[in-house]
Amino acid sequence: MDALTLLKKDHDEVKKMLKDLEATTERAIKTRQDLFGRLKFSLTVHEQMEEAVLYPALKEHAETKEIVLEAYEEHDVVDTILGELEQTPVDDETWKAKLTVMRENLLHHIEEEEEAMFGQVRDLFDETMLDSLGEQMRTIKSQARAA
Repeated sequence: MDALTLLKKDHDEVKKMLKDLEATTERAIKTRQDLFGRLKFSLTVHEQMEEAVLYPALKEHAETKEIVLEAYEEHDVVDTILGELEQTPVDDETWKAKLTVMRENLLHHIEEEEEAMFGQVRDLFDETMLDSLGEQMRTIKSQARAA
């Protein structure tokens, strides 16, 4: 699986988890905790894959440097909100509002990657390179799951 296919699959899984979380109520404490734990793990591993493999490769190219720098900042914003969500009880009235803000930031980030960055990646890297990046990302994902 090449890097972009792997990232797109992760994006789809994250969007599904966000949708499932949005549908919960304050009474669904266990469901929220479980879904949030899965979401946090997925986002953490996804971010590690991008920041260790894809972003450094793209940052070397002048035409993609700006979008990569913006992507790093978007990761920081999501990390901040994730931390706030983790510190807020899932049945707190502010929890869902924080989730909504994080969701909006994530959906923007995903859209920007898929609609702008991925096209640039395809222009810069051939299939062999995309497969190599994908393999490096799968290694990171496998190590995270094994830990």
